[in-house]
Amino acid sequence: MKDDTHITIPVTGMTCAVCAQSVEKAIRKNASVTAASVNFASEKAIVTTSGSPADINAIVNLIKEEGYGVLTTKATISVSDMSCAACVAAVEGAISAVSGVTAASVNLATETATVEYIPTITGLDEIIRAVNAAGYKAKAADEIVKDTERHERQRQYASLKRTFIGSAVMSAIIMAASMVDIPILSNPYALFALAAPVQFIAGMRFYRAAIAAIRHLSTNMNTLVVVGTSAAFFYSAFAVFFPDRVTHDGMAPHLYFDTSAVIITLILFGRLLELRAKGQTSEAIKKLIGLQAKTASILRDNVETAVAIDDVAVGDIVIVRPGERIPVDGTLIEGNSSVDESTITGEGIPVDKAKGDIVYGGTVNLYGAFKMTASRIGKASMLGSIIRLIEEAQATKAPIQRLADRAASVFVPVVMAIASLTFLLWYFLGAAPSFNRAMMSFIAVLIIACPCALGLATPTAVMVGTGKGAQRGILIKGAEALETAHKIQVVALDKTGTLTEGRPALTGIELLNGSLSEQEALRTAASAENNSAHPIARSIVAAAHGIALFELDSFVSITGGGVKGQYKGSDIIVGSARFLRDEGINVEEKDNVGTTVYLAIDRKLQAAFSISDAIKGQAKAAVAKLKSMGIETIMLTGDNRHAAEAIAREAGIDKVYAQLLPNEKLAIIKKLKSENKITAMVGDGINDAPALAEADVGIALGTGMDIAMEAADITLVKGDLMAVADAIKLSRLTIGTIKENLFWAFFYNIVGIPVAAGVLTLFGGPSLNPMIASLAMAFSSVSVVSNSLRLKKKRL
Repeated sequence: MKDDTHITIPVTGMTCAVCAQSVEKAIRKNASVTAASVNFASEKAIVTTSGSPADINAIVNLIKEEGYGVLTTKATISVSDMSCAACVAAVEGAISAVSGVTAASVNLATETATVEYIPTITGLDEIIRAVNAAGYKAKAADEIVKDTERHERQRQYASLKRTFIGSAVMSAIIMAASMVDIPILSNPYALFALAAPVQFIAGMRFYRAAIAAIRHLSTNMNTLVVVGTSAAFFYSAFAVFFPDRVTHDGMAPHLYFDTSAVIITLILFGRLLELRAKGQTSEAIKKLIGLQAKTASILRDNVETAVAIDDVAVGDIVIVRPGERIPVDGTLIEGNSSVDESTITGEGIPVDKAKGDIVYGGTVNLYGAFKMTASRIGKASMLGSIIRLIEEAQATKAPIQRLADRAASVFVPVVMAIASLTFLLWYFLGAAPSFNRAMMSFIAVLIIACPCALGLATPTAVMVGTGKGAQRGILIKGAEALETAHKIQVVALDKTGTLTEGRPALTGIELLNGSLSEQEALRTAASAENNSAHPIARSIVAAAHGIALFELDSFVSITGGGVKGQYKGSDIIVGSARFLRDEGINVEEKDNVGTTVYLAIDRKLQAAFSISDAIKGQAKAAVAKLKSMGIETIMLTGDNRHAAEAIAREAGIDKVYAQLLPNEKLAIIKKLKSENKITAMVGDGINDAPALAEADVGIALGTGMDIAMEAADITLVKGDLMAVADAIKLSRLTIGTIKENLFWAFFYNIVGIPVAAGVLTLFGGPSLNPMIASLAMAFSSVSVVSNSLRLKKKRL
C-alpha cells in the first residue's frame, strides 16, 4: 500500500490512561506507522500506516507484546473448486492478503476456511470477494454476527461479572470470619485458603497487566492495585506460616486477608460498573449498526430472490415494499414512495421519493413499493460512512486531553513514591502499633489513587457528544473539531446552496445584440452549460427543457467563473461579468437583485440571463440564533454584490464579501484567523473546499458535493442551517462536561491521596481504611462516566 491507510484496531486489556500511552508507543515502533492515537474510553487505536497487510499484523503483534490484546473475530467460510494443496495455498494467500486478516487456515477435505480477522478493518464480505477473485467460489458457512465488537464486549462483561460474583462471595466470608469468631473459618490457615483464590484467580487480571507493564519498564493502575493488595496478602501469609517472626511483646500479628480480598472485589465491581457505563457512551453506534437490514429482495434474471445483505452487489435491482427497511444506498428506477430518513438526517418529516431520487440504506420505506438500483453497499454506504466517521471521531484525542495525559504519564511513579514515604514516616515516627498504621496508610494511598478517572474524563464526553450529534444529523470528524467549535467567534457562510435553496431559476432573458432570438440565446447558453454541475448552470439547462441542445466540440469549466467552449468554429463563453472581462470582453454589469449570467459568441456579447435563488426557510432564524450566541456572521460568495447583499439583508448577516474566487474566499478566512478570530466556514460546493479546509472548523452541508464534505470537520447531513448553532452548542456542552470531569478527577486525587496518607489523623481526624479507599477509587471512575452520560439528556 503506497498511500496512507487509516485503520481502527480494537484494543483489549487497557485499564487506565497510562495503558493507552503504552499501546500508542508500541504501535509507533512500526516503521510503516505515520500516526497513531489510542483512546482509553473507546478502547480503540486509530492508526495511519503506509504498510501492507503484513505490517498491520506486525502492529497487532507489537500491541500483544506490550501485554494487551486485539479484539478479533473468527468465522468459517465454505470454499469450492479446490482440487489440490496448491489450491489451498492460493486460497490462504488470497485471504491473508486482505488487510485486517490475522490468521487463515484452509482445509481441503472439508472445503472450508477458518479466518480470524479484525472486524473494524475488514469483514467477511471482503474476504469472500478476495477468494472469488482468486478463481474459487466462497460463501459464508454460518450466520455472521454483524456487531462482532459489541458481541465481544458483552462476552467480556459477562466474564467479569462471574469473576466479581465469585470474588464477592469469598470476600464476604473472609470479612465475616475476620470480624467474628467463626469455628474453622476464623482459623488463620482457613483465611489464607479463602483469600488465595481471590488474590490469584479473581485478581489475576491485575497481575497480568502489571507484569506486562513491568516487562516494558512501565507502570499503570494495575501496578498500584497489585503492590497494595500483594503487600497485605503476602504479609498476612508470612504471619500465618511464620508467626514467631512477626510477634511483638506476645501480641499475635494482625492479618490483612480481608483488606486484600475486599479491595480486589470492590475494584472488580468498579470495573464492572465502568464497563457497563462505557458501553452506554457508544450507544449511538450500536443503534446505527442495528439499523442495517439483514436481507434484501433482489431481481436477478427476472426472478425475485431474498438474499443476505452481504450478497447484494453494486448494480443489483432491489425491490423494496412498504414498511421495509431499505437495505442499501441506490437510485429509484420504478415506483414512488415516502421515506423516513430520520435515522440519517435526524429529520422526522418523511421525504417523498420518485424515479431518479437517491435513497439510503437503513432508512424506512413508508408507503409505496419501488425498485432501485444498488449504488453503494456495506462500508461505502451513507450509513456505513456515518458509523465509520463516528468511530474515528470517538477514537481521536481532543487537545484538552493532553493535560490529563501528561499527568497520567507520571502519576503512578509519583503515587508509589508517596505511598513508600507514607509507610516510612508512620513506621518510624508514628505511635505504636506503628507497623499496622504504616501498612494500612501505605495500602490506602496506593488504592485510592485513580489515573482511570483522568483517562476517562475527556474521551467519554467526546463519545457521548459525537453520538448525540450523529443522532441529530451532525457528523463530527474528530475530537479536535468538537473542542474548537465551542470557541467559534465568526461564522462565514457561502450563499448559493448554503443560505439559499441552491436551486436557482431563470427569471428573465435580455438580448444585448439583436442577432439572436430568445430561444436561440437560451439554446446556445444551455448547450454550453449542459456539461456543468453548478446550480446556476443547471437552472439555465432546466429552462431550456424541450429545446434540442447541441454538443460542444470542446468544453472547459472555470471554477467560480463560468464555462467556455467551441461549436462549429465559434467561441462560446457563458459566465459572470468578471469572468467575461477576464476573457477580454467588455461587459456593463446589470443592476439585478439576482445573479446575472452573460453569453458571448466570438467575443461579442449576446444576452444576459437573470437568475434568482430563494433563501432557505430557516436561514434567518439560524443567523439570529448564531447572533444570540455572540457569534459574528459574514457571507462569502462568488455571486454579484447586488444579489449577495439582497440575500444578506433578508438573512440578517452582518458583512458581505461578493464576487469571490475560491482563492479569495481562502484569503479572507486566513485574514480572520490572523486577527486571532476562531472562524468557521459553512459551505456545500467545490469552490468552498479550500476555505472549509483552512477554517478553524469547516462545516459542510450534507446536501452538497462530496469534496466539500471531505474537506470539512463537521458535516450537517440534512443541510439544515439551524444545525450550525446546534453543533456549536453541542461543543460548548461537551467541553463543559470535560472540564467538570477533569476538575473532579484532579480534585479527587489531590484530596484523596493526602487523606489516605493519614493527614487528617494529625489533626485528630479519622484514618482511611483501605477498603473504603478502594470503594472511593471504583466510584471515581464511574462518576466521571456517569457525568458524561448526562450529556445525552441536555437539550441543544
